[in-house]
Amino acid sequence: MADEPSLTRWSFQDFKIFYDDKFGRKKVAAATAQTSSESQQNGQTTAVASNGNGHVKNLSDMAVYEQYRNQDRSSTLHSNGVLPNGINEIPQKPLIPAFDSSETRALAESLCRDIIRGSPNVKWESIKGLENAKRLLKEAVVMPIKYPKYFTGLLSPWKGILLFGPPGTGKTMLAKAVATECKTTFFNISASSVVSKWRGDSEKLIKVLFELARHHAPSTIFLDEIDAIISQRGEASSEHEASRRLKTELLIQMDGLTRTKELVFVLAATNLPWELDAAMLRRLEKRILVPLPEPEARRTMFEELLPSQPDEDMLPYDLLVERTEGFSGSDIRLLCKEAAMQPLRRLMTLLEDREEIVPDDELPKVGPLRSEDIETALKNTRPSAHLHAHRHEKFNSDYGSQILQ
Repeated sequence: MADEPSLTRWSFQDFKIFYDDKFGRKKVAAATAQTSSESQQNGQTTAVASNGNGHVKNLSDMAVYEQYRNQDRSSTLHSNGVLPNGINEIPQKPLIPAFDSSETRALAESLCRDIIRGSPNVKWESIKGLENAKRLLKEAVVMPIKYPKYFTGLLSPWKGILLFGPPGTGKTMLAKAVATECKTTFFNISASSVVSKWRGDSEKLIKVLFELARHHAPSTIFLDEIDAIISQRGEASSEHEASRRLKTELLIQMDGLTRTKELVFVLAATNLPWELDAAMLRRLEKRILVPLPEPEARRTMFEELLPSQPDEDMLPYDLLVERTEGFSGSDIRLLCKEAAMQPLRRLMTLLEDREEIVPDDELPKVGPLRSEDIETALKNTRPSAHLHAHRHEKFNSDYGSQILQ
């Protein structure tokens, strides 16, 4: 019987495909040449690529950075960056920089899902009140990006900003307004984005996150509920080793921002600033209080959420402002929603008595909002963020950034 070829004996081409796939150096051109005959037999014109183990997948399913990396632009671009037809062509910045290992690229690809592409479309005017917080944010983030000439040397921009205050006061909206105003790459990071169950991945995710931010500079890293990521170290004897490594890596990366020229800002938000580690407070140089809305801001919110109609009675805005002391912006919105539901409840009572469903074009209009509806909403709604307001004021007087008039 003739000798059969050994299953473990690979040709040089087989070993090259395996090596390229193992270490993240897949060659689309070679794989396309190998599978072009198969795609032509099936009548498909979509380009395909082999992953090195016999399976074929569409290029549209590949990661964005793989598509960009495998583009051979050197064959079409001249040395001066002009295409043969005379049109200037500037290569697009890749979504992910050229990392050394495929593991690091995989971590970077997972973090890219947290990039908010496009503007969050939150204007400064859409945030009622909070004039001091908006002024401090413009001074710390917006102006250095618009006029970098002035912010050099000792006046280099602050790289770490902390927004603290009761829940529901608009800290996340302020962060989105910064991203909208500055048109920066916005990384919306939470604890689930950087905490991994695999050993060593959490600190690697932190390092890759800051490398991505520097790659896409100017950029803003928004760490929501940062107290869940870097609380005080050494407080609990049961603190896991991985948690300590994560906190240490975050502190190291934050400290490295002050020595780089790229405009990378870390914007953190928390409802419990007194639980943050002291070393993190030092790196968050600007600490801005986002307080409960003042009477003028509450009145503006009520007038916008519950506008008075020309043919109806004026709503008691003064009563609403007086009775909502200690309400946050989120509480005020819930109060207005509860008040607007009262006319609809009266209408739903009439519709429930009918056996058949009324068509949309025959539905009656919702009645006007009455003063008794406001009273009912005030009785059914309670503030949720006023209990720790005095602690935030105390923290602001000890560590907060103030505006000198």
